Amino acid sequence: MSRFKTIYCRNDLADLIRQVGILPFFDNRVPGWSVEENIDPGVWFTSDDGPWEWKGPLACEKICAYGKFIRGKAAFVRPDWFAELANYRRGGYVAFDDMDEAGEAPRRDRLLMRYVAAHPGELSKYARRESGVDRGYEAVLTRLEMQTWIINQDFRYSVDRQGRPYGWGNAALIRPEDWLDGFALPDRTPEESFERIVAHLRGLMPDVDEALLRRELK
Repeated sequence: MSRFKTIYCRNDLADLIRQVGILPFFDNRVPGWSVEENIDPGVWFTSDDGPWEWKGPLACEKICAYGKFIRGKAAFVRPDWFAELANYRRGGYVAFDDMDEAGEAPRRDRLLMRYVAAHPGELSKYARRESGVDRGYEAVLTRLEMQTWIINQDFRYSVDRQGRPYGWGNAALIRPEDWLDGFALPDRTPEESFERIVAHLRGLMPDVDEALLRRELK
């Protein structure tokens, strides 16, 4: 189901991210609320650059935060709405160390966060190898992205002998605080941020079942 203006190019995707604020990459239980459902099929399935390649530059240019933010799956989030999402998802903690001191950060989360804090922009493949998170790495990373402690700064590709990039690209991991100058959580409760997000998305998609939207955002 297409809900918004069709995406044909990277600029179209950037415009839609700016409009919607929080935009999942893949289709989900909210009809029409994804890149997949609003992109021209010829662009979604192409041998040329498409949304798979655009996500890195859009994150690098700070048009959006990119990571697994919606039910453990990828989404683009405009920086101001990312601050609201972080305020909600962090559950009252401003910094990861606060959650750690409260005894609510699992050991492997602490290991990965310490590595990313010490190596901002490092590739995920190196973080997996060097952080000491010896098992369940993807689950740990997804949890930290869902909690908004880590985002993807860029995606870097291997190159062949002719200098041509290939493969899916490897995520460069960074904390939001190191990604965006002046990043700060809004001065309101997590619940107030959540209600602001719901109201904003409901304004764009008034026909959507609100209870369903709330479940997708949890």
